[in-house]
Amino acid sequence: MTAAVTKAPAGATAAAITAIPPRPSRAFRDAVAVALIAGGGLAAYWIFPEDLGLLTRILATCLYVLSLDLVLGFCGIATLGQAALFGTGAYAAGIAAVHLVADPILLLVVGGVAGGLMALATGALVLRAHGLTLLMLTIAVTQLLQELANKLRWLTGGSDGLSGVEPDPVLGLFRFDMYGRTSYLFALAVLVVGVVVAQRIVRSPFGLACRGVKEDPLRVAALGGSPRGHLVGMYTVSGVFAGVAGALTAVTSGIVGLDSLSFTWSAEALVMLVLGGAGHLYGAVVGTVAFMGVHHVLASTNPFHWMLFIGLFLMAIVLFAPGGITGGVARIAGLVRRRAP
Repeated sequence: MTAAVTKAPAGATAAAITAIPPRPSRAFRDAVAVALIAGGGLAAYWIFPEDLGLLTRILATCLYVLSLDLVLGFCGIATLGQAALFGTGAYAAGIAAVHLVADPILLLVVGGVAGGLMALATGALVLRAHGLTLLMLTIAVTQLLQELANKLRWLTGGSDGLSGVEPDPVLGLFRFDMYGRTSYLFALAVLVVGVVVAQRIVRSPFGLACRGVKEDPLRVAALGGSPRGHLVGMYTVSGVFAGVAGALTAVTSGIVGLDSLSFTWSAEALVMLVLGGAGHLYGAVVGTVAFMGVHHVLASTNPFHWMLFIGLFLMAIVLFAPGGITGGVARIAGLVRRRAP
């Protein structure tokens, strides 16, 4: 007795495959993400005209957390010293604004170069270590720079901060006003450009090689690559982004304080990145907006117990969305796609 074998029509499999909705290309998704960031930023400009100072700070922080994502999300470098690169860029731009130049775009260049050079110098040292030793070295670099900035009071203002940063109008046309409108739009433009540049970097052969080092450094070395060279290179690129973020903060706020070189500022960047989701680029933006938005609302509502609610919020994200907010959204989108007719 033979079992009956039923065969599906030849076109059935092809029809089933055709029914699966095609996945948008990576370039299309990148363009949509940039459009959402720009559109959301412009919408916030009109919806919250009284909070442009806070929103400008959030935009600069987004770029700062994005710089951390480049090394943690795409290279696997766990660091608690990102504030060293941010603060170096902020102080370099602030000192340049007080003593040398006042063009805001040129000040961003100064901050980016300073942050990149600091990352290159320190990265060549700290990236020789791994794990907890690497974390301790990055913390040590940050503490040393903070103490140096505190001692050089004649140059940095010490604990009082570096004030008197008064940039010229952007492109000679748009003056920084007391309402923060120019500062906000300038910060939004810098963030959008930063996201586009970061997309190009991580999609380039260099960025793909850095991902390979994160996944299997031995294989990259066996293929003739230089794992440590790639890590130092991306760490330097991250320093440029962090330096630009620091310079942007100095330009838009008019002051640079020692808190820009604090361990707390490094730890908060790590929290915001984990909250949004590392390795997505956009997780840096989502996590920063979520963390600083919730922080602002809770602190103004309950100034004595807001840390409790922040902790519960972070615990909920870690427990129910281990990949961060963007990772959770991506999983939900995948389930919807699979269940779509």
